Amino acid sequence: MTTPPDVLDGADPLAAFRERFVIDEDLVAYLDGNSLGRVPQATVDRLAAFVREEWGSRLIRGWEDSWVDLPVTVGDELGEALLGAAAGQTVIADSTSVNLYKLLHAAIGLRPERDEIVIDATNFPTDRYLVESVAAARGLTVRWLRPDLVDNVTVDELADVVGERTAVVVLSHVDYRSGTLVDLSAVTRLVHDHGAVIVWDLCHSAGVLPIALDAAEVDFAVGCTYKYVNSGPGAPAFLYVAERHLTAVTQPIAGWWSASDLFAMSETYEVAPTIRRMLSGTPLVTGIVAVQEGVRLIAEAGTDAIRAKSEALTAYAVELLDDAGLELVTPRDSALRGSHVTVRHPEARRITDEMIGRGVVPDFREPDLIRLGLSPLSTSFAEVEAGIRILVDCVGSTRR
Repeated sequence: MTTPPDVLDGADPLAAFRERFVIDEDLVAYLDGNSLGRVPQATVDRLAAFVREEWGSRLIRGWEDSWVDLPVTVGDELGEALLGAAAGQTVIADSTSVNLYKLLHAAIGLRPERDEIVIDATNFPTDRYLVESVAAARGLTVRWLRPDLVDNVTVDELADVVGERTAVVVLSHVDYRSGTLVDLSAVTRLVHDHGAVIVWDLCHSAGVLPIALDAAEVDFAVGCTYKYVNSGPGAPAFLYVAERHLTAVTQPIAGWWSASDLFAMSETYEVAPTIRRMLSGTPLVTGIVAVQEGVRLIAEAGTDAIRAKSEALTAYAVELLDDAGLELVTPRDSALRGSHVTVRHPEARRITDEMIGRGVVPDFREPDLIRLGLSPLSTSFAEVEAGIRILVDCVGSTRR
């Protein structure tokens, strides 16, 4: 018998964190935190104070006060709390797409004698498009993996493709459709055993489960902050470069913020010897401030506790979906999935629209998938139950 949601919420050690977000009471359930996270109240307060005091009062002096260092300062905070990364390897900048573009060029430059990039054909569109574009520009061949939707990329499947010609492997830690969690450590070891380097996309894992980039000896990683880090639409992304690569990597957008002395306005370009070498143009200060508040909230809760609730939320969702007889295309083992579960239905588009009309916000993915994103800090078990109850009712309406 399914445990009542109020009992689960009563036993939830992270339940109080929900009160620290702006909750739209007109919604029955918001199940799309894996696309855009809710707004932390602390961010509302911080941004108001920033506009009034730092920007409004200090004006240009704000750069000397703290803004110049924000990309690295907040990058270090995010790296420690979310990525298992020591200081000096993470910066907040640009978008995921721009950062991935930089990292692809940087990674290829480390293996100039090799001529292949490996990526799965089911990866997020940005990743695939950029790999094809950069490969064409650099004269490399793309080797495509074609994994099963639920099993996703496995070590065995990757071992059949990676070889002596592989320069770079690009993979997502959590599949954006099925929610499948790929074995980051084992895959990274395999790539290194073949002399290649790896770029991880952490968009659907950063902030919702423990990540240990340094311990796994990952080379490069990129990710957004508007999902589980709750930093707002279009918030700047992050990128990670392992310290051992910093003096060797070059990136293609050599803006003034990557110079060793950005205010020297030198006639010649001398790249910074630190992680700042991965920056380009003037950082979005308001966005980085929002990232900082999101990171601090996650650091307070702890990624281990967040992961424990994520597993509990998704397990509860799976139980409810199974009871309703719906087709699940997400791993049933909680250790093998991220923080969203996905239902397949031929009427997925219509069902999603009907759910939204009834106050439940899920996410539709072509051609027939309904994603339910369960953000542990802001999602309650009661919200999950209410949302799935309406999902089941909307599915039933197709049969009537």
